Amino acid sequence: MITPEAPAPLAGRRAIVTGAARGIGAAIASRLAASGARVAILDLLEESGREHAERIGGDFHHVDLGDADDTKRAVGAAIDGLGGIDVLVNNAGILRFAPLLEIDVSEWDQTFAINTRSMLVTTQTAARAMIAAGHGGKMINLASMAGKAGGQGHAHYAASKAAVIALTRVTALELGPHGITANALCPGYVLTEMGAATRTEADVAEWASYSPLGRLGVADDVAGVAHFLATDDADYLTGQAFNVTGGMIMH
Repeated sequence: MITPEAPAPLAGRRAIVTGAARGIGAAIASRLAASGARVAILDLLEESGREHAERIGGDFHHVDLGDADDTKRAVGAAIDGLGGIDVLVNNAGILRFAPLLEIDVSEWDQTFAINTRSMLVTTQTAARAMIAAGHGGKMINLASMAGKAGGQGHAHYAASKAAVIALTRVTALELGPHGITANALCPGYVLTEMGAATRTEADVAEWASYSPLGRLGVADDVAGVAHFLATDDADYLTGQAFNVTGGMIMH
């Protein structure tokens, strides 16, 4: 608990959150800011991104994460604006639906470009700044339950998220000597804008039945775990892929 006697857990920390104009990313950005961090939001959605950045007292940088050069530029600008970086949250992602035999290669490539390749670029850029500063840092990557369990109708999404888990583990191995930790979060069904266009009440009821808790997740469920991983309490956690699924999967 934050009290007048106890400083905010993330006071003085500088964080970048991608895809934080709405949904899980917005909840994470809000939670980090409320805990004392100065937050930069990177998103393609300029209007809602700027509005949320203003709401939490943070910065906003427009970016197309499907473009590697633009991604590197935006992360660099965010780091310059913050005066450094302590926490990187790679949250941005897209979800496409198609049967395996009907997936178009261009959709596959776009999914991997945004969900996975962009994380390589953001991680490289942020890690170089952390290493140069000599103070370590935290990498938090949003994967998915689908990256472990698969899922019919979105092979490109599931495969991209499995790659995120692998990238997270390699990041932990290679950057650990620099005091940088890397962990992934694997949310289950979370009620956000993603997938809302095709989600029905019957879907929600069925999916909720998969959890021993009898409900679907909300963005704050994921934000709470991300916040923990950004704090000093998680200094000895690295290379892990944490399920945030309400018990839908237990491994």
